[in-house]
Amino acid sequence: MNGTDGKDGTGPADGTDPADPAGGTDPRAAGRAARRDAAVRAAVEHGLLDSGLPLVALLDVTGIRESAADLRAAFAAVTAPGTPVLHAFAVKATPLVPVLRLLREEGIGAEVASPGELALARAAGIEPGRTVLDSPAKTTAELREALALGIAVNADNPQELARIDALTAGTEVRSPLGLRVNPQVGGGSIEALSTATATSKFGVALRDEGAREWVVRAYLDRPWLTRLHTHTGSQGIAPATMARGVAETYELAEEINRRAGRRQVDTVDIGGGLPVNFASEPAVPTYGRYARVLREAVPGLFAGRYGLVTEFGRSLLAKHGTVVTRVEYAKSAGGRPVAVTHAGVQVAARTVYAPAAWPLRIAAYDAKGRPKQGPPVVQDVAGPACFAGDLLAQGQELPLLEQGDHAAALDTGAYYFAHHYGYNSLPRPAVHGFVPDGTGGIAFALVRPAQTVEEIVTESGGAHRDALTAGPTP
Repeated sequence: MNGTDGKDGTGPADGTDPADPAGGTDPRAAGRAARRDAAVRAAVEHGLLDSGLPLVALLDVTGIRESAADLRAAFAAVTAPGTPVLHAFAVKATPLVPVLRLLREEGIGAEVASPGELALARAAGIEPGRTVLDSPAKTTAELREALALGIAVNADNPQELARIDALTAGTEVRSPLGLRVNPQVGGGSIEALSTATATSKFGVALRDEGAREWVVRAYLDRPWLTRLHTHTGSQGIAPATMARGVAETYELAEEINRRAGRRQVDTVDIGGGLPVNFASEPAVPTYGRYARVLREAVPGLFAGRYGLVTEFGRSLLAKHGTVVTRVEYAKSAGGRPVAVTHAGVQVAARTVYAPAAWPLRIAAYDAKGRPKQGPPVVQDVAGPACFAGDLLAQGQELPLLEQGDHAAALDTGAYYFAHHYGYNSLPRPAVHGFVPDGTGGIAFALVRPAQTVEEIVTESGGAHRDALTAGPTP
């Protein structure tokens, strides 16, 4: 992923959208960067970063609200008046209850894929009617709970559909129910995130022999199947490829309704997956551009005959999160400067293990949290874990980071600080939301406290210290 030509879905360095060079810039980029700089300085001044807390995660509440508003406006602009549209945030992207609560306030529901994610959504107060359950491995207990609550469920495969048959037999079905299909339109630049390949584990593979007819017959035999779901992938998938997957699914809905002789499928869930530009500040491609691409590719979907569900995750949160860490030591190896910090694999596992696919921008701040000045110097930014590959950035040009400075990993609001990896028993960082306070300063709210050493011991079986020495016997 080079982040320069847009072919991998990350967007070019100048912030324009290759699919829409005239209108793909992000007018919010400058304000977002200014709020971040102010928040880093305030975090240092407020003591959120000190000798005992050398690592903190910051969430831009204003930016999150703006992204939610942009998403709603983008689809409102392309759908017929009165079209029911549910934007369900993919909880896996940032599974934090206060974040889900904020999104609920902004009109966003929840897409969940496990009992834990459903519990988080419910704790945030997200209504069952604004919740969608997707997962390739739902248990009978999960299905039973979702059906009892009236949560929308997308079955992944014939065996799961058979389970739903058994659970709903002789009962009134409260939940909107559908089937996930794989249009097999191909993948993107990150294979692990491409869910519409020929052999993807997700959904019913439509181009396999007999599969399409089986899907149609499944609907004709079950009048309560009223939704159709697809998701082409996420980071690394071009919007045009995503649109092809949606178009294939729309055509299938049309076929089902035509053969049923009525409007049985009334809602199409198009998934999420809009890629994020990690190469520079602008958030491109935009929701507006993607919505227009979809309308051009599948005009019938937006004519008012179908309700819509979306499941965006990364694109709503990524640009609004920053991981800030103190530079503990500054050294040199092989003639290259190395800044040794407290942010590494435990907060950025994907970047550390797959740096070519998941590079991060690093911003340099001085000891007081101010943007650092000085000529760019090629250097590494290393994490604290005990293996050589624990690097947030390798060979990145930055003002020289020195002991006591701060390094900030940008665009980390999704799939980073909320997905902790327990290497070396390193603690989870505190997460603080921030907003301008109206007087030129920054106000913070604690979203999640930093994990303590005592909590690490508890999670690691501390209460069962003697289990293996005094417990099992031959």
